[in-house]
Amino acid sequence: MVEDNYTFASEFILLGFTTREDLQVTFFVLFLAIYVVTLIGNLGVIILIRINSCLHTPMYFFLSHLSLLDICYSSTIIPQTLLNFLVEKKVISFVRCATQLFSFATCATAECYVLAAMAYDRYVAVCNPLLYSVVMSRRFCVGMLAGAYLAGVISSTIHTVSIFLLPFCRSKRINHFFCDGPPLLALSCSDTHVNEVMVSAVVGFNVLSTAVFILVSYSSVLTTALQMRSAAGWHKAFSTCASHLVSMALYYGSSLFMYLRPGSRHSLEHGEVVSVLYSVAVPMLNPLIYSLRNTDMKNAMRRAKGRVLSSLSTHGSWSAGRRGPPFRGEEG
Repeated sequence: MVEDNYTFASEFILLGFTTREDLQVTFFVLFLAIYVVTLIGNLGVIILIRINSCLHTPMYFFLSHLSLLDICYSSTIIPQTLLNFLVEKKVISFVRCATQLFSFATCATAECYVLAAMAYDRYVAVCNPLLYSVVMSRRFCVGMLAGAYLAGVISSTIHTVSIFLLPFCRSKRINHFFCDGPPLLALSCSDTHVNEVMVSAVVGFNVLSTAVFILVSYSSVLTTALQMRSAAGWHKAFSTCASHLVSMALYYGSSLFMYLRPGSRHSLEHGEVVSVLYSVAVPMLNPLIYSLRNTDMKNAMRRAKGRVLSSLSTHGSWSAGRRGPPFRGEEG
């Protein structure tokens, strides 16, 4: 235990979920499968939006960046976690730990604002359809996206600096599977009250402000949808809101529980399980939530599948024609 009493930790040990070797193999397979599904699903969404001109709209512009953010912060956490399942000494350097926290916080915060931008897009589309093309111009959409990324960088800088300026002399063992804020604050031997308030204030502002904005936007959408005479229009608006609210409930609920609950230092075991939701599960589920409940995405997938099958069929016919007898049109 002497090795744990550093005034300034140069490295940390991530305790992860368990020390049992048989369970570590199980967790490795599970997290690897989740990561592969996350990459395939989100890359598929990005490529599908890119190659289909009918999806070149503000809604899918934001959705493609949501998928990009999901890929980025999954890649910030899961590869290191997979490595720790395989090695005996689960060490991460001070600099890598700070970088992981900064990268994760940047992507997570930016995702909150991208979700808010998507909610505003639906509000304008349903409540002010005649002004949609004017309000949701490309310049305005790019500006909102840039603001989301800027908010992520500013927030994560405050988040990371307020934590890593602390001396870590209590221990270098992080009771978590990645470098997250609450488990790191629990390691400091100094008074962390101000730092905890600062982190909670930053996270609380980003999460609560965007959550309220999203709820207000979708409340207006549903109110307008209920007044529609068209059952198809009502169903489409409700379906879109439902898919977005499912993603929001998972992401925001788990984030608020982790960062804003009282006595976080004494409940890290529960926080570790909850943090799997917003850091691992949500990035995997988002492509399913936004694709399976979205008619435009499903139609785009059918068209893409049809083009691929048609291309393969044409290529096969061409190859068969080269090897076999001439086509009937070419005879004589």
